[in-house]
Amino acid sequence: MTQVLATTVVVASLYALLAAGYVLVYRATRVLNLAQGDMMTLGGYFLFLVATAAPGEPARAIAGAAALSALAGFLIYRLLMRPMAGHPIFAAVLVTVTLGILLRAAIVLVYTDRIRHPLGLLGLANPARPLIGGAVVSTFDLFTVGAAAALFAALFLFLRFSPLGIQMRAAGEKPLLASQRGINFHLVFALSWALAGFAGALAGILYANNVRLDPSLGVLGLKAFAVALVGGLDSLGGVVPGALIVALVEVLSVRYGDPLLADVSPFLCLLAMLLVRPWGLYGTKEELERV
Repeated sequence: MTQVLATTVVVASLYALLAAGYVLVYRATRVLNLAQGDMMTLGGYFLFLVATAAPGEPARAIAGAAALSALAGFLIYRLLMRPMAGHPIFAAVLVTVTLGILLRAAIVLVYTDRIRHPLGLLGLANPARPLIGGAVVSTFDLFTVGAAAALFAALFLFLRFSPLGIQMRAAGEKPLLASQRGINFHLVFALSWALAGFAGALAGILYANNVRLDPSLGVLGLKAFAVALVGGLDSLGGVVPGALIVALVEVLSVRYGDPLLADVSPFLCLLAMLLVRPWGLYGTKEELERV
């Protein structure tokens, strides 16, 4: 049971990093960014790119990949999403779908679909770590949990206490009043996309070092989308409990059922939540009509 709990926390941490990107973009812009999984993959390949240019320098490679991913998120908003202002939300969502397809195709074109392991380029190891109770996790499993905890703590402080974070909250909660107060919506929206790119990059970097790197990693974004909907699409506070629920069901289905259920269990959780509470654990009921 200790191993089940440890694995659940690790899987939930990875999903929470990805789901945070969905919620940040949706809260600010009311657009479902269905390219979040592919932005995660892009972050992993940015790590491979920087690590190839500067082998043996993990701090530099990770910081460079995260910065490039945040910049990519910013540019996606400026070049693709900002021109969609005034168009139906559905059209903007289709843009994100197309973006995800293009990102995946570009990655395959440049790097092929070969599986890669950037850990060696970074000069790092990923040994197993025993925990109290007999559970065993990898070093990057622990990094994943720590990164998720640090990101959510930083987001909480940023959104609650910084002037720009307060503007982001205001733009998401009361857009008309925020516009009357002179808040720069385009800056807030671009920042939300940059933060989503950064969060996705953390997930991609950690997963690439812990498991593998290949263009198909975007499927994890679909599981994280289920997490965001279970927790509540407009609630950053719902991401963690939503991730824990989805991860626990997935881990239990693999351990006590068929491993093939791992790919469908997040969507079974989503289906159950839609039947019981369609707006999610901590979501706003009125947001259901927007979605």
